Amino acid sequence: MIRKVKPQIRVVGFDDGTFSFSSKLKREKTVLIGVVMKGSQEVVGVLSRWITVDGSDATEEMINAVNSSRFKDLRVILLKGITYAGFNVVDLERLHSETGLPVIVVVRKKPDLMAMEEALRKHFPDAGERMKLLRKAPPLVELIPEKLYLQAVGVDDVTAAEIVRVTTRTGLIPEPLRLAHMIASAVMTGESTRE
Repeated sequence: MIRKVKPQIRVVGFDDGTFSFSSKLKREKTVLIGVVMKGSQEVVGVLSRWITVDGSDATEEMINAVNSSRFKDLRVILLKGITYAGFNVVDLERLHSETGLPVIVVVRKKPDLMAMEEALRKHFPDAGERMKLLRKAPPLVELIPEKLYLQAVGVDDVTAAEIVRVTTRTGLIPEPLRLAHMIASAVMTGESTRE
């Protein structure tokens, strides 16, 4: 349990690499990068795994990356959305319970759940399972009107908002997520793209 959010709180932020439409059809892999930081200031390490585009292994790979890492003092997992590598939906409750860490999802745009469910029904035989994961995620909390939202599991919304604030240095997105995005895109395309 997090009683006080310290400026040097140890967090890991995960983001995925880019992928092409053909990789969706072939169920290829993309990189999953986790950047471990002390607050927003110091990078302590980087985790990496490969996840299947439109697969169902993102949750498992995140759990494996966290639990098998040398970073035993992690306090929080930050995610940039609930879907990775297309529609590889993260089970937030399972990620929280199997790592013992609170999970905070940070997004810049409110997701259109109706459109997501329609796409899932159209393209996935296991659409029901994926939709169940989307629906059981906690409600979005607006941090900055129409610019930044969060969802939190294992920590209250006020503490989650404070963690987002402490781990953000420039812009709106926490630094571990910003760096994970840059590293993942560089791995997949040869150079980083803007967050």
